[in-house]
Amino acid sequence: MKKVSFLGLGVMGYPMAGWLSKNDFDVTVYNRSAAKAEQWAKDYSGRVANSPDEAVREADIVFMCLGDDPDVASMIEKAAGAFVQGAIVVDHTTASPALARRLHDELAELGVGFVDAPVSGGQAGAENGKLSVMCGGDGAHVELARPAMDAYAARVVHIGPAGHGQLCKAVNQICIAGVVQGLSEGVHFASRSGLDIEKVLEAISGGAAQSWQMENRAATMAKDEFEFGFAVDWMRKDLRIALNEARENGARLPITALIDQFYADVQAMDGGRWDTSSLIRRLTDID
Repeated sequence: MKKVSFLGLGVMGYPMAGWLSKNDFDVTVYNRSAAKAEQWAKDYSGRVANSPDEAVREADIVFMCLGDDPDVASMIEKAAGAFVQGAIVVDHTTASPALARRLHDELAELGVGFVDAPVSGGQAGAENGKLSVMCGGDGAHVELARPAMDAYAARVVHIGPAGHGQLCKAVNQICIAGVVQGLSEGVHFASRSGLDIEKVLEAISGGAAQSWQMENRAATMAKDEFEFGFAVDWMRKDLRIALNEARENGARLPITALIDQFYADVQAMDGGRWDTSSLIRRLTDID
């Protein structure tokens, strides 16, 4: 049985680590809040480590799903002296491409592989084991980690060298931001026009306007319900990464920059923990 560890048991990491356990991997977990790790061990089969270095000491593959660059860098620093020679670190955090490239090079000097592997699919995707994983790093490392990632993923794609997984995730978030804003305006327009939103969605969801956001969020947007996973605070972090990278590579992202500021407006409405479909609140609260 392949030994793995999972560092970070948030809304994504908790079920992802659970899928590894249910697929017969020997799992050790670590979380900054020990109570969360202890609860995970009650829900699944696995061991709880008291520190990052203890968690990784015997692991062939080390998974991480954390918050932002400083969290990832700190976790690697705490675990660096304990990695098994030839182990692979798979980082599912959405972090910066620059950090991914740096960690890839630093860990290579220790004889440890590094794959930047952000995910898409949200909390529901993690809970259902249907995430999409976009990987950067050495192809051989991705293939060695693929059987484990298949435990919670519907799709695992090797995009390119270190940092390319994070760049792909930036593309993902750029596309989502535009779709959610367009959907917000469409739902708002339908409401102000006195249309039956259910019939509108039935009519347009089978055509070119169809999207995952429409299928999963339009009805709840119309009901002013925003408790469905990926939070505005995290979206702003992701868009910050995309916009910073665009300044480096010369990409022009005028709509993304504008929607980032729209999300700042939602944060100012105390909506930082609402899900990303809450963009519509900017429109309805003007009424």
